[in-house]
Amino acid sequence: MNIKSAALFSEMQAMARQARQLDQSVTLPSEHPAVTNSSQADFADLFKTALNNVNGLQKRSSELATAVEMGDPRVSLAQAMIAGQKSSIAFEATVQVRNKLVEAYKEIMQMPV
Repeated sequence: MNIKSAALFSEMQAMARQARQLDQSVTLPSEHPAVTNSSQADFADLFKTALNNVNGLQKRSSELATAVEMGDPRVSLAQAMIAGQKSSIAFEATVQVRNKLVEAYKEIMQMPV
């Protein structure tokens, strides 16, 4: 595992720990059955943040690639290539998370009631 994927993996693990802690801290009192689970909103916020980060990495990669193509002396080819790899790794991780969510959804939908 290279450094970039290790950093991404550790970030994903930290997000999972944070989500577990939020889930454990939420208790539903029996006298208030209409109380909503705030961990759902927190997960949505975490997922939106992750998607925005991936989008930002892809935009940055595109900007650096364009700068290299235009011959901007302030941007090196190495910077553009590193940004491209970061973007690629982040996108692949996002696709894997999406695939796992879809698999979990399908599994839940197939459960007998």
